[in-house]
Amino acid sequence: MPTLLRFGYPSLSARCQLDSGEQLTVGSPIIIVEAPPTLKTATPMPSLKINSGLVKEGDVGRIIARKPKDVWAVRLAIGAYLLDGKYFKPLDISE
Repeated sequence: MPTLLRFGYPSLSARCQLDSGEQLTVGSPIIIVEAPPTLKTATPMPSLKINSGLVKEGDVGRIIARKPKDVWAVRLAIGAYLLDGKYFKPLDISE
């Protein structure tokens, strides 16, 4: 999975190109394809929760930040969480 980084002052921008050719950037819409078993909040002091139906397959959100090792901060309707890239895919608006 090639990763493209663009550094500039005063901001940092990151793009990730997926195998299918699609790109994820901050602000990209995503859709959950598999419910993660646990959730980690994307707050300054994160907490780990068991996913008891909070995040379900088909939920839609937006990328708010990229973290190391294919972990993304995602804003959903119920809050912001850190999710592994295997649990979501880019949302095609034309679908």
